[in-house]
Amino acid sequence: MSRAKGRKSIFITGAASGMGRETARLFAKQGWFVGAFDVQDAPLKALETELGADNGLFQRLDVTNREAYRAAVADFATATGGTMDILFNNAGIGKGGPYEDMAWEDVLAVVNVNLIAVLSGIHLSLPLLKATPGSLCFSTSSSSATFGMAGIAVYSATKHAVKGFTEALSVEMKAHGVRVADTLPGLIDTPILPDEAKLRAPKEGMWRLIPPIAVAEAVWSAYATDKIHWYVPPELHDFDTQATAAPELLRDAMAASGGVLAGAPA
Repeated sequence: MSRAKGRKSIFITGAASGMGRETARLFAKQGWFVGAFDVQDAPLKALETELGADNGLFQRLDVTNREAYRAAVADFATATGGTMDILFNNAGIGKGGPYEDMAWEDVLAVVNVNLIAVLSGIHLSLPLLKATPGSLCFSTSSSSATFGMAGIAVYSATKHAVKGFTEALSVEMKAHGVRVADTLPGLIDTPILPDEAKLRAPKEGMWRLIPPIAVAEAVWSAYATDKIHWYVPPELHDFDTQATAAPELLRDAMAASGGVLAGAPA
């Protein structure tokens, strides 16, 4: 008998804080076996204590290390008996500022964590997902994948890539019965969001500050449907549509406001 004991299972990167932690908590509460992976040792240990060692696999993982990622997937497969109901590619970092002022090392770090690691994790996990009926490959994109946000240009580029990859893979994997989707969160109250952005967030509207549990709930809802994009909050869908229809108008509005638009991420 596997450690999961027949329970459905979810593999979460960036699980020790923010959206990943809330997702681990929600799924554990619903009786799922949780694979929680992160580079933050102390918060990960605290999560293990909270959820219980019997209810998951809690391991340190640098998602940019492909061989370490391969080993993590193998350990998860052993724990679940070779299944993976959900892969949640959530690990991400945010390094910003004007692109011309960014250190090249920071540019590469954002690309490696936010994009390359997502591609790597999915590539390594697809055999398990394909072996699991009704499985879901789910990734964290961003509201900055609706229209590129000044001040976080590289971050925004990686999230556009995740969104596009999600759409393409949703077609490829349909033949295998694997659903592919993503979430496009706005301003989420997590450590990755600068305090300045939290303080200037409006009290209402699509750029209001959202608790991370809202993203966890989107992951939960996504498992029951074949919807591709999950906007948090839902109003961001309209912003995405407008940005696609009239990018020049949005560009000019953002430029006139110093690079931001009505509380949008910056």
